Amino acid sequence: MAPRPWRARFQAQLLSVWAKPLLILLCACPGALLLLSAFGSVWGADLGPNPAEALIRQSGDLSIRALCFVLALTPLRLLSGMPAFGRFRRILGLNVFAYALLHMLSYAWLDMGFEWEDIYLDILKRPFIYVGFTGFVFLSALALTSSNQAISWMGPKRWRFLHRLVYVIAPLAVLHFYWMRASKHRLEDVWLYGSILALLLLFRVIWSIRAKNPRLKS
Repeated sequence: MAPRPWRARFQAQLLSVWAKPLLILLCACPGALLLLSAFGSVWGADLGPNPAEALIRQSGDLSIRALCFVLALTPLRLLSGMPAFGRFRRILGLNVFAYALLHMLSYAWLDMGFEWEDIYLDILKRPFIYVGFTGFVFLSALALTSSNQAISWMGPKRWRFLHRLVYVIAPLAVLHFYWMRASKHRLEDVWLYGSILALLLLFRVIWSIRAKNPRLKS
């Protein structure tokens, strides 16, 4: 069956030389606006009376939203039948890491003043920080091995096994988010992002099982 004209045109746009730079710009905009609001003002906007706390919280929000987007890419690619979506996986994955890094640096700098011994003790003392830090370490491993050179060095099989850490990172992110919000009894966003991530991960598991068992496709 020939692709529908709108689908062919859309795939052509996805394969355009401008698609990746545009996506990078779109990914960077929320973070840039957040930093401008935290350290100055942008169009009269600010982060309220406690910009440090707001920067830490909002950078965390951006991290979990970015994680939702990157995990949505595979279902979107498979359900739409447009393999061109796959070329944006690395950009979106690194976007998750960038916002998680901003979140960690905001905490280490603005909350702890880069006092590394205090940070170490705080990680051990507070479970929600320990969980968040563990997820960040795993995410860092994925970011550091996101290049084609890393795939060649590790081999595709070991590389795929390592990148299944995303199935661990997502629950850790939700648990970290839950513990952060539970003390303030603001759990609406937790249930929203938790449900989205659970559905996206469930889709990947079901699709993988169906791919390995052709009889289930009928």
